[in-house]
Amino acid sequence: MTGALRHPLLIAAPRATSAVLSLLAVLLGWELLARALAGSYLLAGPVEVLAYLRDHAGLMSRALSVTLREAMLGYLWGNLAGIALAALALLVPRLERLVQSLALVTFCLPLVATGPILRVLYGPGIGPQVTLAALAVYYTTFVPVLVGLRATPAAWLDLVASYGRGRGSELVTIRAMASVPYLVTGLRIAAPAAFLGAMVGEFTGAERGMGVLAIQAMRSLDVEATWALATVASAVSIAAYLAVGALGRLLWSDRPPVILSAVPQDGPDPAAHRRLGRAGLPLLTVLVVLALWWGSMEAFGLNRFFARRPADVWAFLVTSDAAAEHRAVLLHALGETLAFVLPGYLAGLGLGAVLAALFVLLPALARVALPVAIALRSVPIVATAPLIVLGLGRGAAGTITIVAVMIFFPTLIACLQGLRQAPGQVMDVFRSYATPPLRTLLLARVPAMLPAFFASARMAVPAAVLAVTVAEWLATGTGIGNLMALTTSTSDYNMLYASIAAVTLLSAAAYAGVGALERRVLAVYAPEQVRT
Repeated sequence: MTGALRHPLLIAAPRATSAVLSLLAVLLGWELLARALAGSYLLAGPVEVLAYLRDHAGLMSRALSVTLREAMLGYLWGNLAGIALAALALLVPRLERLVQSLALVTFCLPLVATGPILRVLYGPGIGPQVTLAALAVYYTTFVPVLVGLRATPAAWLDLVASYGRGRGSELVTIRAMASVPYLVTGLRIAAPAAFLGAMVGEFTGAERGMGVLAIQAMRSLDVEATWALATVASAVSIAAYLAVGALGRLLWSDRPPVILSAVPQDGPDPAAHRRLGRAGLPLLTVLVVLALWWGSMEAFGLNRFFARRPADVWAFLVTSDAAAEHRAVLLHALGETLAFVLPGYLAGLGLGAVLAALFVLLPALARVALPVAIALRSVPIVATAPLIVLGLGRGAAGTITIVAVMIFFPTLIACLQGLRQAPGQVMDVFRSYATPPLRTLLLARVPAMLPAFFASARMAVPAAVLAVTVAEWLATGTGIGNLMALTTSTSDYNMLYASIAAVTLLSAAAYAGVGALERRVLAVYAPEQVRT
């Protein structure tokens, strides 16, 4: 029987068997480790977790239903926003770079600090949780949908143009259908992210939900409750990730070849890019962000006590009598955060890339470990952070590990897909010369992996900032995350807004820096990836 004639169930069966065996191995190892560490108050095994869930089934089900409702509403609104932004960027090419920049700036907002402000603005209710869930998902849908809208065969567009139809008809009749596989992939990535956003929103003053229970469990050092909450949150996120993926395969079986495109040299509209110049777009983005910030607060007549305007933050950091002291506090906290986030970011990227290469060299290892890795990529950081803090403490080791874990799994999956994108003709040449696998990996597969690696590195920047601020907010008592938590509790809104602006600016600058490095490296090793 040839591979082409094999029934899909026969192909899926070995994968399902590997996934089940991997899951059983993880559960067994988890239980054995928990028994070995009995009495250390660090780890609760599967048996203890099941017992806790049985004894507190009512409490957990009520909290889960609240968080699921918030996550589903945020998932809906966030994905609609991502799709609308992608359509706008395509219909008005001159706005595309500005839309991308504004979307990135919004994506870089620190969720843990944005939550308290939304709490004040919305008042009681689920508004902040839904908004944070939407903010957590819209960018992961916007990027692949925009890539999909562009990935339309030129012949199809020529056919539409021959009938005298405009960009609107082109979008509705051709590009929308071509972008469906990309949309499905974006929706799949967004599913666990919505749950993460809802839980982060609950950290910031909600009355009910999984996030509220997680904070109570951490503060009371209730190990069984912490592990039970992490298990439920992980199971829900993994189930959402797999369910959306299965639904997508039913609707559209094709897989997109590229999800995150490389940064183009001159942008989608080279003429517009030349008119703006290299510094024009960042300056225009800053001006638009400031205008939207000021305009939204003035339009809704928000009280200046908690709704600070850009001028208030400028005075707080630059022109007031105590500005130097304010800047010193802010920069000290930022320095503490950078000392944790940089090693964690680099460690996560490095470990993900190295393990992906190892999986390619040792396919048997990949068959066992990869299903677990794919599942764990959807585990929210708010579920893993308390567990890592329990095991490694509240110091540098725990915080750096939290950041590395947040980066590691998406990088592993992206790099593995990139390594498999090596051109077939190139691989045939290496096979014809009986080239050793390691040499083939270094000379053929690694260059093919670079676009996926850098795309993952760019997306990892806001993720790393989220991870370190969550850890600092919840556990470490240092850094910008802790400063934002303190200023929230003391209603020091000047420092809170200044912290948000500084973290957002830092994240956007780091994202742009990785993009600049990406262009330089790909221009040498994969120049076709950066041509427009």
